[in-house]
Amino acid sequence: MTLPTVEHETAAHPTHSVIWLHGLGADGNDFAPIVPELVAPGWPALRFVFPHAPVRPVTINNGMSMRAWYDIAGFDPHARQDEAGIRASMREVETLIAREHARGVPGERIVLAGFSQGGAIALAAGLCHGGKLAGIIALSTYLPMSATLVAERGTANAATPIFWGHGTADPVVVLQRGVDSRDRLRSLGYPLDWHTYPMAHAVCVEEIADLRAWLGQRLLP
Repeated sequence: MTLPTVEHETAAHPTHSVIWLHGLGADGNDFAPIVPELVAPGWPALRFVFPHAPVRPVTINNGMSMRAWYDIAGFDPHARQDEAGIRASMREVETLIAREHARGVPGERIVLAGFSQGGAIALAAGLCHGGKLAGIIALSTYLPMSATLVAERGTANAATPIFWGHGTADPVVVLQRGVDSRDRLRSLGYPLDWHTYPMAHAVCVEEIADLRAWLGQRLLP
């Protein structure tokens, strides 16, 4: 069963899709308002899909239940990672991709995007997806289960472009954690466009402008 989603189509009969995963404690409505700022004139018809993560207890937040793609034991990079939760969310993304295929959008016209925890799942799912994708957008995030996923990554997206934006004053996913993930992916040959911004754990106007330029290169022939 597919996760519930918020959807926005920029024109009738979309030929491209962006599947965008929200951060911890948010939901699919969180990034929907970004669409008008992000989309440029002349782009093909796009379908933005903003899924709601399942509700689950989150250890770092005293076990409170909230929308989360996986449990987080701590923000330290050496903290226990919720492999079962991460893999379950990767399967949810596969289901969302399959639904876009059924609606007439091939994989090479699908971009996976995510912020924070959602960005971690976008990276994990994108690297391991068996078909070619148009691109991966990773905002204020990190590569989860790095050693495991690097061993399991597929060949279909070995050259898929990645846009990475990160705040230099991020107190949640500290800059160094993003840098370490960036360096790991670059060492494996991924074409990664890295951008930093003077912000905390957020998205800023400059980042949206850079992302619009990057997306335009992926969407236009």
